[in-house]
Amino acid sequence: MTRSGSNEWHVVRSQSTAGEFHGLEIPDPPTPQIWVHEITRPALVLGSTQRRDQADLVACERAGYEVVRRRSGGGAVLLAPGEVVWIDLILPAGGPGWSSDVHRPMVWLGTRLASAFDAAGDSDVTVHDAAMVSTAHSRLVCFDGIGPGELIRSDGSKLVGISQRRTRAAARLQCCWYSSYDPGVLSSLLVDGPRVDDLRDVATIEASRSISVVDHLAAAITEETMS
Repeated sequence: MTRSGSNEWHVVRSQSTAGEFHGLEIPDPPTPQIWVHEITRPALVLGSTQRRDQADLVACERAGYEVVRRRSGGGAVLLAPGEVVWIDLILPAGGPGWSSDVHRPMVWLGTRLASAFDAAGDSDVTVHDAAMVSTAHSRLVCFDGIGPGELIRSDGSKLVGISQRRTRAAARLQCCWYSSYDPGVLSSLLVDGPRVDDLRDVATIEASRSISVVDHLAAAITEETMS
């Protein structure tokens, strides 16, 4: 990993498989960090409560996807190199963004992500600041539901997914969005995968604009902390 940053927040950029990145522990002691990660191998990531046999292991192996379990909740997420932006934030207890209400840190992040998208020239973004919106397939497919802090388009498509892992010392917020997304691939890697037409549309943005979003987010959070 390589680090850059100022007084409070550190931006940490890394490359590895999804399994290796999910396996990283929250720093002890925790400090405010933004982890910007690039995956090196396609992965199907299962939520903490999902069974491994919900993935079609033969299909995943044939397609070259590793099957990974994350320690945060939600459904399955498809990750492919060059097609997804993946950011984690480490929020130490009592610091910026932290709350004893598990939903508030996610809304805190979503609000700042929405501002970063707007600064990057993408204003068609709404932060979901309410209870989880579930569908028939949201327990299986992460991007089919809408959770606190997640970003949606005016047409109802989902742009950014957010999940969270907490300890007494800190929260690790994980979020991602796509520059390219094929729901048919995700469905084909799951046992009894849903029909594509039955799934919520997933919004994408150009990879070049995503770079700007990340830069605006890091700058805004750092400035907010120092002000």
